[in-house]
Amino acid sequence: MQREVEPRARHWADEVAQTVAGRPGMAVVSSGISPSGQIHVGNMREVLTADAVYRALRDLGKDARFHFVADSFDPLRKVYPFLDPARYESMVGRPLSDIPCPCGAHESYAEHFLEPFLAALGRLGVEVEIVRADRLYRSGRMTDRIVEALRGRDACAAILRDLTGKDVGSEWSPFTVLCPACGTMHRTRVLGYCAADCTIDYACACGSAGTVPMAGGGKLTWRVDWPARWKELGVTVEPFGKDHATRGGSYDTGVRIVREVFGAEPPFPVPYEWISLKGQGDMSSSKGNVVSTAEMVEVVPPDVLRYVVLRERPSRAIAFDPGLPLLQVADEVDAASATGRDPRALELSRAGAFAPVGVPLRHLVVVAQAARFDPERVVEILHRTGYPDASRDAIAERLEYARRWLARFAPEDIRFEVAETLPAAVEGLTTQQRAFLGRLAGALDGGLDDAGVHERIYSVAGEFPGVPPKSLFEAVYLALLGKPRGPRAGSFIRILGIEACARRFRDAAGGS
Repeated sequence: MQREVEPRARHWADEVAQTVAGRPGMAVVSSGISPSGQIHVGNMREVLTADAVYRALRDLGKDARFHFVADSFDPLRKVYPFLDPARYESMVGRPLSDIPCPCGAHESYAEHFLEPFLAALGRLGVEVEIVRADRLYRSGRMTDRIVEALRGRDACAAILRDLTGKDVGSEWSPFTVLCPACGTMHRTRVLGYCAADCTIDYACACGSAGTVPMAGGGKLTWRVDWPARWKELGVTVEPFGKDHATRGGSYDTGVRIVREVFGAEPPFPVPYEWISLKGQGDMSSSKGNVVSTAEMVEVVPPDVLRYVVLRERPSRAIAFDPGLPLLQVADEVDAASATGRDPRALELSRAGAFAPVGVPLRHLVVVAQAARFDPERVVEILHRTGYPDASRDAIAERLEYARRWLARFAPEDIRFEVAETLPAAVEGLTTQQRAFLGRLAGALDGGLDDAGVHERIYSVAGEFPGVPPKSLFEAVYLALLGKPRGPRAGSFIRILGIEACARRFRDAAGGS
């Protein structure tokens, strides 16, 4: 029996689920990616969008399945910038599942990129059935769809012409043969077929010609393959990128092909916008403009990555910034989890057991460096700086995320190492900077909070008219870190200890 999700808890995934839940039979949610390169955070949007709809359907009590199709039978289309041309130039046109692994540790080229992504999906709490396209075709499961497509060749060609305005030509076939001689797909022509024997006659530019079985002898072209999969896998709802959703795009042609050629209904569409990498444009594995999903689950809790995607409607573009803005999202998830704010988006973002620690990750990043990642010292500083409930066990996991984020994505002015002794850089301090540090040392009071320390710095700086405040703040950082910039001064001095910083300032001032 289906149940209504309470209106106050509605999320865009609930809206999609309620739209499709009334259809008879099991709901089948599908998602897919071609593992031709590093599978990145932009690709993750498709899978997490599908996963959210799948979870929402199950919350309604609807019988549902969710599968991920790895397009491992797609051919390598070109030598991408991250590949060695000397090794891979001759492999253009071969199925990704038939190409050697770039690192030698995986079964194939396809698995090289697929395996870390699937491992990341596990950490993201995505429970999905994996369908590898090469096995789907080679097992013979797609053979009936191939026969239907070949019989409907003229109908497919007419649909493509009507919706795209392009004539595919008299030699076009909805099936692409995998040449058994040269192992490529991009140079073959279909000459005929036998539906009874499930075979296809072909000729290849390499000089080979003959007959191949439909099972494993090639694959349907993309615009026919997609609707064929809808029919074969019983897909009822599927997210896909906005490129497929354009007028005359793959979804439009798929709708007609699945109805007119395969005699089935198309899935409910959930088109989504791209995720761009802040300042670099839309993510593209072929251009190397990516941040991998496998890498990101190492630097923030998986719930945070899910929330980055699921808090926004699929129609909204997301500018992904793995720097400080990512920490802000992590802090938002932590705070919302503690207060119960935005419960439905958070519920759909759960990757497993998530325990809020009540300490902003950005603050923890600073404390961790100040404490040299010593958990006991970190907790002591947290207790002293306004987080009395922080526990060692709760903080330990976050410390590892902080360490990896610092190593990979932190802006330079966020990274620091507290100098054990007076840094050599203080030798370059001006007379006014030294005088400022001396007065600041005397003005600091151990009872001040972050804002109080910051105000005290500005107050003392006001005693040096004509000296730019920036120059005086640089003196603070030079004395503590040996470089001119660092974390916000008020909270940083409290983290390090007001008394200890006052002693350092006196030393830097030359005892003045």
